[in-house]
This record gives sequence, C-alpha cells and structure tokens, in this order.
Amino acid sequence: MRVLIVDDEPLAQAELARVLSARRDIEAFDTASDAIEARDKIGSTSYDVLLLDISMPEISGMDLLDQLQDNKRSLPSVIFVTAHEEHAIEAFEKQAVDYVLKPFSAERLGEALNRAAQKTASQRKLKLLEALPLLQETARTHSRKIAIKAKGRILLIDPREVVSIHAEGNYVLLKKESGSYLLRESISDMVSKLAQYGFVRIHRSVLVNASFVEEIRPFPTGEYGLRIRGGGDYTVGRTYKKNLKALAEFWFGTDTFLAK
Repeated sequence: MRVLIVDDEPLAQAELARVLSARRDIEAFDTASDAIEARDKIGSTSYDVLLLDISMPEISGMDLLDQLQDNKRSLPSVIFVTAHEEHAIEAFEKQAVDYVLKPFSAERLGEALNRAAQKTASQRKLKLLEALPLLQETARTHSRKIAIKAKGRILLIDPREVVSIHAEGNYVLLKKESGSYLLRESISDMVSKLAQYGFVRIHRSVLVNASFVEEIRPFPTGEYGLRIRGGGDYTVGRTYKKNLKALAEFWFGTDTFLAK
C-alpha cells in the first residue's frame, strides 16, 4: 500500500512513520504538514491510504476530505488520526475506514491499517471486475482476424477490410476494396460466424459490412437501396429490411423511416 500522512505535528508524523516502516505491506509513504500540501500530493500521486489529522492550520482534515470528495475522483481509504473524539460520527458519515485517537498505540493503528488494506484489496478486485469486459474486448479487437484458404495458402484477413459477401452456388465470394476471394462455404454459415464483426444480411445471398454503408434510400417497391463507400450500390430485400436497424447504434429523427 502507498500511504500519505497528513499531520502538522512533527512528533505525530514521526510516530506514524515508525509504525508504517515496520509493516511489510507498506510499499511507500509520504508526509504532508497541512491540507494544502496534501491536496497537491494527492493530485500528483496515487495513494491507497490517507492518515489524516483533523485540527490543522487554514484547512482542517474534515474540510480537506470534503474538497477531495467534491472533485468526484477516486479517493484513498481515509483513517482519521486525531486528538478530538467529538468528530467520530461525522468521520464515519464521510466513509472513513477508522477513527484513531491520539495518543495511539502501534497495535491500534495497525488494526486501522488492516481494515484499510482489506478495503483497498476489495476495491482493486471490484475495479478489475469492472474493467474485465473492456480488457476482454480489447484482447478480441487485437486478435480479430479470419483465416481463409486461397490458392493453396491460408490467409489471415482483417474482417474490417471485407466490404461484402455474396453467395455463389456452393461458394461465397468475399469482396474487399482491393480484391476478392472465393470460398467453399454457405452464406448461412457466414452469417453466424461474421455477425460479431458487424456484417448484416440484406438479401438471401448478400451480407454487407455495416462500416462501409454510407446511405440508405427507400424505394417505392418497399425495398431499400444501400450506398457503399466507394460508390457501390446494393438492394435490400423486403424480407431483410428489419436487419437495417443493425447498421447504426443510434437513429435520430428516423422513427418512421424503416416502418414502411
């Protein structure tokens, strides 16, 4: 754990530092002699625990905590270390981990630090769980390739570069801006395998990459036309017009556009 001692009394600072130095779970600690110095250090360094006095010149420990909470940033676990017992209820209302009265013993401060360590470990686990979907998505993004067999070789292709896929009898034709590949696959299999990459079925024999679609136009027949980046045009069958919703995450001012 990284700890910041905030106390204007040199003797109190020294005793807190002595207890911290004896613990194996303390990675490093700093000291601040007032709230202003503490605020600057918290702004530039990440701490797990704040050992905070209440009575200090200019800005009290309580006021400092209020300022930090108003900034809506992630705060260290706070342990108040003070000679003033009358602020205990307010301290716990502000989500303090513990409230240690001076003069304190090493054992009493150790108990408070143990509580802070448990809270820090729980917060790290929670942050990891919250970040896990993003980490998994990032990993998938970096490995998003499809492997195809072409002319006796296995080619790894970025699906984001594929414009469309067309059924050709027992084969499918993958079209890129720079070329195409004929594969012995069914269009149905391609639908299930490539939906995660943003491919949308617009006809019984055609899939398009949503990222290439620039324009949708309604036709009097009830069908729709798609304009693809680079100038290509496709017709959307009436059976598949419901799939057009998948082309964009948000639709603005288009409530009745696809309801025809």
